[in-house]
Amino acid sequence: MTIVVAAIIARGGNILICQRKAGGAHAGKWEFPGGKVEPGEGLEDALRRELREELAVEAEIGGEITRYEYAYPGKKPILLVFFSVREFSGGLENRVFERIEWSATEQIVSYDFLEGDEEIVRRLTAAAERDPHLTAW
Repeated sequence: MTIVVAAIIARGGNILICQRKAGGAHAGKWEFPGGKVEPGEGLEDALRRELREELAVEAEIGGEITRYEYAYPGKKPILLVFFSVREFSGGLENRVFERIEWSATEQIVSYDFLEGDEEIVRRLTAAAERDPHLTAW
């Protein structure tokens, strides 16, 4: 099974979200930074590598927030694993996305996210509604 890791990067009540480039798979859809785990690679190591490649940051990977399987129509299921990232160093350079944005947690539900990310978007939004001062997951 393909495993995909993603980072929920929070700062000051906002979460970093990324929009896929036009012309690629799922063009224009929003997602959280991350990507596929390579054979023999640990989950946290894969996420660190992806964040380095996509955003030019060195991240301190926090705890796992959630994981679940999702199958896009006509595709085999993937396992999505989301981690908290509270600390990183580097310039936060957009290397692969159309756009990156810091969004208030309660507003992320208004973005057109990848279908596989809709479950985590609902969970994050619900958590922010329960506790507007929530800064970590």
